[in-house]
Amino acid sequence: MVKLPDLYQSCIMSNSTQLYSQVLGYLRQYSNYCDLRHLKTLAWMINGLIYSGQLSLSAWEPYVQSNAEQAQSFERRWRRFLENRRVCVEKLYIPLAMAALKDWQNHRLYLAIDTTVLWNRFCMIHISVVCCGRAIPLLWRVLEHGSATVAFREYESMLRKARWLLRHHPDVMMLADRGFSNHDFLSWLQASNWHYCIRITCDTKLHGVRRHPIEASLIYPNKGEAAFYRNVGLWQDGLIRCNLVVAYPEGVSEHWAVITDEPPTLKTLHEYALRFRVEELFLDSKSGAFEERRFSP
Repeated sequence: MVKLPDLYQSCIMSNSTQLYSQVLGYLRQYSNYCDLRHLKTLAWMINGLIYSGQLSLSAWEPYVQSNAEQAQSFERRWRRFLENRRVCVEKLYIPLAMAALKDWQNHRLYLAIDTTVLWNRFCMIHISVVCCGRAIPLLWRVLEHGSATVAFREYESMLRKARWLLRHHPDVMMLADRGFSNHDFLSWLQASNWHYCIRITCDTKLHGVRRHPIEASLIYPNKGEAAFYRNVGLWQDGLIRCNLVVAYPEGVSEHWAVITDEPPTLKTLHEYALRFRVEELFLDSKSGAFEERRFSP
């Protein structure tokens, strides 16, 4: 007679093995790898992560099929993989991401670039694809930098990489918050022929809205209203020209001033609002989804 706990565990392992086989199949089909053992280990790690719902190496043990008898053996296996210099994340992940995007060439692709700070020590820069109510990472970089504001040179190489990866996508729009409203970024976007919706700070100098340059805050509308401006010059020199929407949307606590290369309409605000999908991504990167333990150097 089979005991119920044993039967339950057997069912879990059966389902877990099926998921592992599916994950391994995708990895083998799309990823570039040097050693099949790397893919097998990664597939079991993904399997354990999904079933346990925890970013904890020890929590994955019940969902892994192995001859190991001690929990430490599993954890050593995961750590060897994470510390293995032969494992290239880009070769594993990018082919999967591009395979998922291959049928999107006839649709507008929304990218969001943003930063978040972990433990007041590391700054994560993400370029993500906005889809299905979420922001899915495409490229990322981690800097030892205690501020969420980073210079253009820190993410320029990411932009160039993203442009090359998405070279077959004719309609790409970049979404960004105020920390990315600068000369270099706007010049790069205009040269790349990507569309953009970027929020600017309230003290940004505007040329062409009034007779003399003024700050954006001086043309903010009343709550529930919006105003639209074309061919506006930005900052002190006014060399960067774009269109502008200023608004005080219902349900938000402050005004928005959003620049775009497209005709300024209410659609501009809806497109910019897609940027907020990155919040769930950053919550996952911190402590929301997997109860990540606090880092201790």
